[in-house]
Amino acid sequence: MALVNEHFLKLPGNYLFADVARKVSAFKSAHKNVNVISLGTGDVTQPLAPAVVEALHKAADEMGRAETFRGYGPEQGYQFLREAIIKNDYLPRGIHLDINEVFINDGAKSDTGNIQELIRWDNSIGVTDPIYPVYLDSNSMIGRSGVKDAHDRWSNVVYFPCTAENNFVPEIPNRRVDVVYLCYPNNPTGTVISKEELRKWVNYALHNDALIFYDAAYEAYIQDPDIPHSIYEIRGARKCAIEFRSYSKTAGFTGVRCGYTIVPEEVSAATLEGKRIELNPLWLRRQCTKFNGTSYLSQRAAEAIYTPEGKEQVRKTIAYYMQNAELMLKRFRTLGYEVYGGANAPYVWMKTPHGIPSWRFFDEMLNRAHVVCTPGAGFGPSGEGYARFTAFGTHEQTEEALKRIERWF
Repeated sequence: MALVNEHFLKLPGNYLFADVARKVSAFKSAHKNVNVISLGTGDVTQPLAPAVVEALHKAADEMGRAETFRGYGPEQGYQFLREAIIKNDYLPRGIHLDINEVFINDGAKSDTGNIQELIRWDNSIGVTDPIYPVYLDSNSMIGRSGVKDAHDRWSNVVYFPCTAENNFVPEIPNRRVDVVYLCYPNNPTGTVISKEELRKWVNYALHNDALIFYDAAYEAYIQDPDIPHSIYEIRGARKCAIEFRSYSKTAGFTGVRCGYTIVPEEVSAATLEGKRIELNPLWLRRQCTKFNGTSYLSQRAAEAIYTPEGKEQVRKTIAYYMQNAELMLKRFRTLGYEVYGGANAPYVWMKTPHGIPSWRFFDEMLNRAHVVCTPGAGFGPSGEGYARFTAFGTHEQTEEALKRIERWF
């Protein structure tokens, strides 16, 4: 008899964004003449940069000729893209990487979920709260998270609450945690972490022989020059941290699919006997077994964003979305809402008025303003009483959504 992995049965019935999509779909079916505007899910609306489109066409032409056709590529990614990443994303910040520390993926979601395969099932994990659901769900699928209690908390997870009361700065735990997940700029709150605060976490990891899984998928949106773009800007982080990046929101690759993970050669974990094992070769072994590599077309497209033309075009797209974020912050504050984030990230985090539960706020906004947000409760216990808005709509959609919200308010 084949037995199911019962840890899957402990998960919520649906992934958060699938729940949102289901509710929106049901509303549209019942109100066919209503135009719903989504400021909820984090999909982009602006087209790919011209330099990226040109690179895709060129790569497709190459694949159509026998002399330039390419089949299976290297699982860790083509050298041309890995070298471009080191040269453009890290060297300007004084960070030196070896090409073998760069692994190309099909987006940060995959690797942030898969990276937990490198550690034992009984490692303790700690997360900022609220948090991107993939981190916890992927750990729950093998039983590492335990079970959910009545307050929607996993029994084997240490939570670091991030709320308005502590200025969304997670406190260092007073106990040892084996693995810490950090995401900055943060999804969903849109807040950032200073070098001083990030240094505390690196020092904590070094002192406690812990690992940090650092999701920097939104680093391209940082406007403040004092905010770190990479955890490797902190001394000692190469010994304890793995970093994830994505082109999904940086360059509109949600449909193209490409990103990368940095696994330094120094980062390691221990066996029960105390032997140190480097994680870089383990991750390479894992990728060679379970991943056939990101497509050649996607990697050539990603390479194009590092050209002078590509850089300028991507900067303009990011500025476009940040104008939406600025507009949302201004209008929400004028209406009297408490809002956070939106200055160094494409997300605005709103405190629901009068303590309205976040799913109820979602329903009321959908039904009365015909605007979609994401309920904060879906991101963890500390997300209750908040809602997330994204800046990834068009200017016209964002303006119209804000007008509707103003009329509803």
